[in-house]
Amino acid sequence: MILGERQASQDYFLSLLQTVIGQALDAAGYTLEQAPLQWAGGRYRFVKALEDGSLGLIEFQVLVYSDNAWSRDQPSRFNVQLGRSDLRGAGKYDADRFSTRNLSQLVVRDFGVKILPAEDHWWRYHDTDSLAGALAEAGHLIVGYGMPWLAGELLPPSA
Repeated sequence: MILGERQASQDYFLSLLQTVIGQALDAAGYTLEQAPLQWAGGRYRFVKALEDGSLGLIEFQVLVYSDNAWSRDQPSRFNVQLGRSDLRGAGKYDADRFSTRNLSQLVVRDFGVKILPAEDHWWRYHDTDSLAGALAEAGHLIVGYGMPWLAGELLPPSA
């Protein structure tokens, strides 16, 4: 695959991401971080300053594997990482003030909801319909579990 094709596939992913999930992220106050270098690597991060002074992060990582982004033999895929950073740390990294969680781990392991096949799930797609469906499924889980977890409103049963 040449670089231009990969970039076109990633641009298409971002376009469909904004079409399928964008309104929900906007409504919740998450905005797309303007980071073209990150976008070129297939990483799209939405950020929000939370009420308690921390920063909520929802990050999509897309991997385009084949010469044809729509290959059924080797489909492209994406996953979703959630992060929470305490801004009160004056910009210094402190592991106690930063937590990350893969969305599928949060749902399957932490909340015990077996809606996904594994806790290290990557959503796969091979065409526009399967990408839209995968984004919709991930979006439902982000709204139902991810955003409330980031805001501290929903804690796993073991917490």
